[in-house]
Amino acid sequence: MCGIVGYVGSAQALPIVMEGLRRLEYRGYDSAGIAVVDGGLSVRKRAGKLAELEALLIGEPAPPATIAIGHTRWATHGAPTEGNAHPHLDCDGRVAVIHNGIIENFQELHERLDKGGHAFASDTDTECVAHLLEEKVEGSASLAEAVRAAVGELEGSYALVVVSSDHPDGRQGVVTAGRGHVGRRGGDARVRHPSPPRDRSPGSPDHRAGR
Repeated sequence: MCGIVGYVGSAQALPIVMEGLRRLEYRGYDSAGIAVVDGGLSVRKRAGKLAELEALLIGEPAPPATIAIGHTRWATHGAPTEGNAHPHLDCDGRVAVIHNGIIENFQELHERLDKGGHAFASDTDTECVAHLLEEKVEGSASLAEAVRAAVGELEGSYALVVVSSDHPDGRQGVVTAGRGHVGRRGGDARVRHPSPPRDRSPGSPDHRAGR
């Protein structure tokens, strides 16, 4: 199962997202990646362990940002390569998507989107969602509305987190979606799926927070 982390708020987002990904390492994965919204979308990803992504971020630091998403992937559609690692972008690089689950009708969507002129850079089912959102954003009043329209065309069991460079100020924040649900995270909010194991020993952060 893949790991998903997202943050929108007033703090620097990337350290929070990277710590969330570290707490999900126990699940096993084959690649990792992040995206930050800094007026545009900046993506960094690597095949292999989180240490590979951390080394990349030292050599190619991501810009400071208060919105970020992160993902650890366990390959289902497509080999465990950097190109198949999440996040995935639309053709214009304006929408980034991370995903846990399976889009059962992705082949049908891929064929339609490919005929419509979308250029695919991976073998994943997730990238279909990014290109589908590219179409939906054009006629939507908000990112959440575009995600809602896209989710209406998806079949399967999934969790999605979406960010867009068209909404870099946090008013749209991080949009989350699952089968039958679309929600917008604004203000100061964190998204994590699945939840990591908690340390409830006396004095631990989870114990102090009452989690």
